[in-house]
Amino acid sequence: MSGLALPLRGVPLRSSRMAERNATVYWRLWYMFVSGFFEPLFYLLSIGVGVGDLVGGVTVDGRTIPYESFVAPGMMASAAMNGAIFDSTFAVFFKLKYMKLYDAIVATPLTAQQIATGELLWSMFRCGAYATAFLATAALLGFVESSWGVLAVPAALLIGFAFSAAGIALTSFMRGWRDFDFINLALIPLFLFSATFYPLEVYPRALELVVQVSPLYHGVELIRASMLGDLSWSLVVHVVYLLAVGVLGIVVAGRRLERLLLH
Repeated sequence: MSGLALPLRGVPLRSSRMAERNATVYWRLWYMFVSGFFEPLFYLLSIGVGVGDLVGGVTVDGRTIPYESFVAPGMMASAAMNGAIFDSTFAVFFKLKYMKLYDAIVATPLTAQQIATGELLWSMFRCGAYATAFLATAALLGFVESSWGVLAVPAALLIGFAFSAAGIALTSFMRGWRDFDFINLALIPLFLFSATFYPLEVYPRALELVVQVSPLYHGVELIRASMLGDLSWSLVVHVVYLLAVGVLGIVVAGRRLERLLLH
C-alpha cells in the first residue's frame, strides 16, 4: 500500500507550482487579467438590459422571469468558457512551441501530467475569479432570483474544468497558429446555440439534440438553475457530463504532453 502511495506523494503540490508560476506572470500583467471581467459584463448590459426591454419575460418551467435573469446565467457560463479556452489553448501552445517552457520544466521533478494539471488549476482559478465577479455584479443589478445563486460559482468551475482540460488536450495536436481558426469556429456556435439566449424548447427538435451535446449547454443549465433556484436531481446529469469531459481531456492532455516532451 505504501509503495502505491509513494509515487503520488507531493503530486498536488507539484502541480500547484505550475499554477503559481502563471499567477506570478499575470501579477505583472494584471491588466490582461482584469480585462476579462468586463467583456461578459458588457454583453450582459447590452443584450440583457437592452434587448430585455423588447423581449419582456421568458417562460421557464411554467414560470415567467425577466429576460435579463434568463440571459445572465448564459453570459456567466460563456465567460467561464472563454476564460478557460484562452488559458488552455493560446497560452499553452505558446509555452509549448515557442517558449519551450515545458521542455525546461519536465527536466525538474514535475511530470508531463503534473504540468497539464497545473495549467488546468490556473485556468480554473482564473475562471472562478471571473465567475465570482460576474455573479456579484449580476446580484447587484437584480438579475439573481434566488440565494441558491452562490452555487453558480462551483458550476462555473465545472465549466472551466471541462473546457480547460479539453483545450489543453486539443492544443497538444495543434501544428500552428492557423489550427486555432477551428477553435474560434467552434466557439461561436457554442456561444450562440447552447440555450444561452433562448430556451431549449424554441429550437427545432433536430437542433435540440445537437445543443444537448454541447458542454456549454450543460454548464448554462447548471448556472441557470442555481440563479433561479430551480434545483433538482436532474442536474446531476449535467455535473456528470462536465466531469466526464474534463477527466477525459486531462488524461489525454497528460499523455500527449508526455509524448511530445519525452519522445
